[in-house]
Amino acid sequence: MKIVVTGANGYLGTGIVKQLCDDGNEVIAVCHHDPEEIDRRAKNITCDIFSVEDPFDEFEKPDVLLHLAWRNGFVHNDTSHVIDLPRHYAFLEKMAVSGIKKIAVLGSMHEVGFFEGSIKEDTPTHPESLYGISKDALRNMTKLICKNNNVIFQWLRGYYIVGNSEHGCSIFSKITAAEKEGKKLFPFTSGQNQWDFIDYDEFAKQVTATVEQNKINGIINICHGRPEKLAERVERFIKENHYTIKLDYGKFPDRPYDSKAVWGDDTKIQAIMENRKLG
Repeated sequence: MKIVVTGANGYLGTGIVKQLCDDGNEVIAVCHHDPEEIDRRAKNITCDIFSVEDPFDEFEKPDVLLHLAWRNGFVHNDTSHVIDLPRHYAFLEKMAVSGIKKIAVLGSMHEVGFFEGSIKEDTPTHPESLYGISKDALRNMTKLICKNNNVIFQWLRGYYIVGNSEHGCSIFSKITAAEKEGKKLFPFTSGQNQWDFIDYDEFAKQVTATVEQNKINGIINICHGRPEKLAERVERFIKENHYTIKLDYGKFPDRPYDSKAVWGDDTKIQAIMENRKLG
């Protein structure tokens, strides 16, 4: 399978490209700059995807588009989310009308907004940040683009990813960076929110397993399937990595739009992973 991956040099892209290569796919890794972190087995194309006139042809007529590209994902109310939205739409439409067989886009549980409980495929969305609003809009746009062009649609709704790379802007990346800088304390919230945490490597495996199959499509939660308190998961992360840094609780307020307890329904992804094991 020939798969083009946008945002290939991002925090998530590097691990996903590696896993796709491990699985034996032909990978076209597209990034805006700095391809140094991308697996050498992938073919790299450095460009601004929004400026390419015919991306399907430029990216060597792939079977699948895995669209990870998105800037300022950790700055939830940055205006770039709204500014870039029509550009993402135009890019995806170009790919669809040119003959791509499947479009898979990385989404976010922040599309749902404030919600408590298990997020299912049909859970209503009421996003409360520009990031969530833009992702939610792109999901509906992509679904329509795929329907109108007879393209398989997969929306990979991501949850909270645990990884110990200092690259990226997650809480775990920041703690890793602070530990390497020799800091003793890390300013923290109350840590009482309960979220769905998934390890980085497992996240990459779930994403690749999803795009490598066509039987289960639509909205698919890339998740662990159960909630865990933020404080407990971060303390465990620190212990797992033998860090000496301590959490300084209560230095930051909890964000008002964050759910108190939310997790993904893992019915679809578990079926995909089981089918993968069966071959």
